[in-house]
Formats: sequence, structure tokens, C-alpha cells
Amino acid sequence: MPPVIAVENISKSYRLGSIGGTSFREDFSKKWGALFRRTSPPPPSDFWALKEVNFSIQEGEILGIVGRNGAGKSTLLKILSRVTAPTSGLVKVKGRIASLLEVGTGFHPELSGRDNIFLNGAILGMSKEEIHRKFDEIVAFSEISEFIDTPVKRYSSGMYVRLAFAVAAHLESEILIVDEVLAVGDAQFQRKCLGKIGEITSKEKRTVLFVSHHLESVRKLCTTALLLKNGKLLLHSTVDEVLKTFLQESNENCSSMIIHYPEKPLQEFHLQKIELLDEGGELKKSLQTWDYVRFRITFHSPRPLKSGAINFHLNAPSGTRLLLTSNSPDQSFTLHYQEGTNVIDCVISKLMLAAGQYLIGASLAVPHIECLYYGVDHALIEVQSKDIYDSGFAPESHRAFVPMDCHWELP
Repeated sequence: MPPVIAVENISKSYRLGSIGGTSFREDFSKKWGALFRRTSPPPPSDFWALKEVNFSIQEGEILGIVGRNGAGKSTLLKILSRVTAPTSGLVKVKGRIASLLEVGTGFHPELSGRDNIFLNGAILGMSKEEIHRKFDEIVAFSEISEFIDTPVKRYSSGMYVRLAFAVAAHLESEILIVDEVLAVGDAQFQRKCLGKIGEITSKEKRTVLFVSHHLESVRKLCTTALLLKNGKLLLHSTVDEVLKTFLQESNENCSSMIIHYPEKPLQEFHLQKIELLDEGGELKKSLQTWDYVRFRITFHSPRPLKSGAINFHLNAPSGTRLLLTSNSPDQSFTLHYQEGTNVIDCVISKLMLAAGQYLIGASLAVPHIECLYYGVDHALIEVQSKDIYDSGFAPESHRAFVPMDCHWELP
């Protein structure tokens, strides 16, 4: 059976620092600046966003596309959606494509939501009768019926996404392309969208290309996946195999348990290191399930602050947040940020995590006032297996993340 999408040796390059890649006004400004600068601008260079990518997709397949920022995911989707042309290579598409690449793509800000539904449908090649037939379903799914005759320039980003996804999912295209844009919507609407994607593939045999940094969504939704790295196709295989490879690649770039941050200007709040200690205060590199653990967080404050707070979080490699804890002013002590280096310990007397790898990070804030530093995943820790229940096997994270310490009774 011929594939719905066939990508053959696709490459895409951009000319960095050259004239002719933007608007006339920007080109003129660059040229004018170059004439009056004492030093010449750096010579232009080629950046390959994609390089010789090959794959094919069958009808009804849900393909997850994963990779770090800058891997080439969005560039690939733009080529498939015909937003931009490849530098070389060929794309063969069988059927009409509905794309949801970024908030407001294909919408005219001066037109109402109602008008934009018909505009998007026409762009996709739908007849007026087809759009009329689906119109009520689109509006109901978007949950913005009271604003449907309001110009979309007055919509919030969440309302934009609701309407844009509703249009793309309900109009009769054979292929649906969804980028990370769903992250703009609230959690309830995200679940609704993911459910709709599953429905249209199982019942309508439509093909979906899905890009998300939330790996659990990719795992639950997609039937196959591909991994991009630096513009090249690293792997096209089963979802589990691709995510396993992606996490291994990501973990290679992760810090060790003692993590040091590069020097930053003194006026900034920033983390300096996170250390893992045992009960005796000795540094550790790994843990076992139900171990005592002391996370020592060292951070820099450019000025003294009263009633500060640290939010400490721990995530699964897939992005699922498993633990979030904070010291708050109503606890037994109040944290005061001193000017310069500050140290605080987050003590967990029993780490209820199954064997596996986890990502940790921290954020700095003044409660109810401002966030001073927003932490991402800074370091990787490994929890090793331990037969805590004396059952002959140790809890593993692929089965469940949290092995509880329960008290059992017969009533």
C-alpha cells in the first residue's frame, strides 16, 4: 500500500547574516548599518535546519516527532504543510493537509471566529457546504460560542488555540499536523484535544503528525515515532524505542549530581549547585527506593530578602512532574535570602520513588509577590532497585513511579 506521506532526502538550509532573507526594510537597514560600521559584519554562513531526512507514513498512522529544541521538528512540519520549500529533496503527499503549527496560523485578525472557520476551510479546499455541515461541531468543540462573532484579534492565546484546533480537527482533511501549540491551552482542553486525535485516527483513518515535548502524550497517543537531532533523522521506529533513545541522548547532556552553574552577573538570582547527601552528610551519586535523602541547594542572591521561598521539583524523564515541595513562610522557619551565597537543605526522610532515572530542579521566589528564578531540569539522579516489600521483585518506574509505605489491617 503506498504511503500517505513520503519524504525523500529532504534538506533545508538558511543563509545566516545575508541580505535577501527578510523584508526590504530589514535588508536596507542591514546594508545601511554595514556602510557606516568601522568593522565589517561577519560573512554569511549556511545553517542546515534539516539534512537528508527520509521516512514515510501510512494511512491512519499517528507519528510522534521528538527531539531537543533546534532539532528541526518545526522546520520539517512547515515543509510538509507547504509553508516553506525544501532546499533539496522531495515530499509526496496523498490527500489534503490541515496544519496547526502556531497560534493563529491561517487566521485573519480582523475577521471574526465565524469568518475564519470558513476562510480556513476554503484554504484547505473545502466547499462551503462541507464547512456548513461541520460548523456547529467546530464551535461546540472550541467552547467559545459566545465569542464566535468577535474579531479574533481580541482572542486570548488560549481561545485562538481552541478555535484553531477545532477547525483543523473537524474539517475533512486526510492529514492533520499538530505542533507544540497545544501547550498553550489549559490541561482540560489538552486532554480533550488528545482524545479527539485518537478518535479521528481510529474512526476516520486520518493520519496525524504530532510534535510535543511532553513525552507521556507521545507515548500514549502515537503508534510510531521518529527522533531528530541537529537536523538529521536519528531513528524512526516504535514509540518505546524512540523515546528510550531520546532519553539516553538527553541524559548524556545532563549534569552529574553535584552541579555547578557558570558564573553570572552578581545582580542576578541563580542556582549555583545542588548536592545529594546521606544522613551523615556525605555526598552520594545514587539512591535506593525509600532511602533518606538530603538535597542541598546553593544559590546566589544579589540582595537580602525576607520571606523567601524555594520550590524544589522532581520530574520523570518524560516530563511528568512527580514531586513538588516548597518551604513557605508558614512553616517552622522563615527563609531569609542573604546577599551573596545561600544554602538550604530539602530533607526527604523516605524517598517513595521506584527504580529509575529522574530529573531535579529548583526555583526561587518571594511568595505572592514575584518569581525570581524559574528552574528547569538541572540534574539527573538515579534511584536503584530495592525489594522494599520483600516480595521477590523490586518496584520499577515503568510499572509505577510511587511505591507507597502503607499500613494494612483486617477489619
